[in-house]
Amino acid sequence: MSVVISDEILQASQLSPSEFRQEIALHLFQTGRLTLRYASQLADLHPNAFRQLLKQRNIPLYCYDVEDFELDLKNLRELGRL
Repeated sequence: MSVVISDEILQASQLSPSEFRQEIALHLFQTGRLTLRYASQLADLHPNAFRQLLKQRNIPLYCYDVEDFELDLKNLRELGRL
């Protein structure tokens, strides 16, 4: 599937086509819609370069929330490590 962005929208964004793709990839990664692998492909960047871009934008590579923490605690208790 291809997506066509009109020149008018691209000009309004004041981004180059490459920057536009990167912005979309960053957003989709940050919202959990794309994995690092797919986001870096969309951004047309090597995964390490995409990681650097995430770092520059202060976007965490991993999202570790309270639910993840509680699951880790549960698993550690079941393993007898807590």
